[in-house]
Amino acid sequence: MNLQIRPVLIALRRHKAGTVLIALQIALTLAIVCNALFIIHQRLANLSVVSGVDEADVFVITNQWATDSPTPQVDAQVKADVLALRQLPAVLDATPASGYPLQGGGWDNPVTMTPEQIKPSTDSAVYLGDEHFIDTLGLKLIAGRNFRPDEVTVFGTQQAIYPPTVIVSKALADKLFPDGNALGKGIYPMSPTPTTIIGIVDTLQRQGVDQDSNTYAGQSLIWPLRSADSRGVFYIVRARPGQLADAMREAPKALIALSRQRIFDPQNGIQDYATIRRKAYDSDRGMAILMGIISVVLLAITAAGIVGLTSFWVGQRRKQIGVRRALGARQSDILVYFLTENFLISTAGVVLGAVLAIAFNLWTETRFAMAPMSMTYVGIGVLVLLLLGQGATFAPALRASRVPPVEATRSV
Repeated sequence: MNLQIRPVLIALRRHKAGTVLIALQIALTLAIVCNALFIIHQRLANLSVVSGVDEADVFVITNQWATDSPTPQVDAQVKADVLALRQLPAVLDATPASGYPLQGGGWDNPVTMTPEQIKPSTDSAVYLGDEHFIDTLGLKLIAGRNFRPDEVTVFGTQQAIYPPTVIVSKALADKLFPDGNALGKGIYPMSPTPTTIIGIVDTLQRQGVDQDSNTYAGQSLIWPLRSADSRGVFYIVRARPGQLADAMREAPKALIALSRQRIFDPQNGIQDYATIRRKAYDSDRGMAILMGIISVVLLAITAAGIVGLTSFWVGQRRKQIGVRRALGARQSDILVYFLTENFLISTAGVVLGAVLAIAFNLWTETRFAMAPMSMTYVGIGVLVLLLLGQGATFAPALRASRVPPVEATRSV
């Protein structure tokens, strides 16, 4: 079928303003939608990040003390608490901790390879845990060994303790020792003395889930320290398979039976990991929804603009269309003419839009340290806008193809 592109271009030159406005609208929509799709994909990918925790059976109790007590007294209470929790029929194990994966915020330290090193080699999330920490969270020890009870030290309020041993995540081990020989090596996580890597766990996600945390995703370490902070402590509890609800119901009762000098936050006091994950990624979920709404609205506005402009042009050209029909043009010829006209406008728009999309992504890379956008998103955006343009043009073009030849004889 002869598309007669040259007559289309000649006609477009007579409607420069409308042509430029629609092309610019398509370009801006493409630039925004491509980056929005990229952000949506990133945010949705965050929702399924593996924490390393046995999330189906683990829950966390945020325990705060009603009175300020010295570290030895707090430690005695902590040991009594975890012993009571471990003795519950529905509980497999329990441990005190300073934080937990996906908690939000948390403690992190720069890590160096030598004490005199000024610029850190990387950054690591820091967990304090005893010999039960790995088993309670359900972490997988892939190299080395767990802490021995005699290696665990009490960590109270505002203490400076640098244990001689540490367990690290595989992500941190690979970052510091790309040759895969991390076990038995010494590192300096903001400590004046070296701490030796005695074990490596497969996956241990950080407490924070912000952009900076994503930069160091999975880079974590565990120090053999039993948290005995007078301000409060987290009790991480692992229920027996299928008994999570029973464990969550009985655990606070057991703790209150030991001492009423404690406070459980009504909102965040006792949380299973489904709740922890949902709260951790609320902002990512919200951002994905917002970007999705913006994209749909922009695409709808662009489609409406194309429909409106094409309908306006059809109304202006009824006599011209009638003349073409009288000279033998078929309905399909008129339909193809308007579809071709829109395709040329859309092509110009998506070419400009692709350049804008890439430029915008480069700006966000330098300004907000975002990841580079794959050209796949640009390709998808181009395809969507071209199809949208053709779809929006089809109805007005179909009406134009039905203009009868008799229109050529009517006065304008």
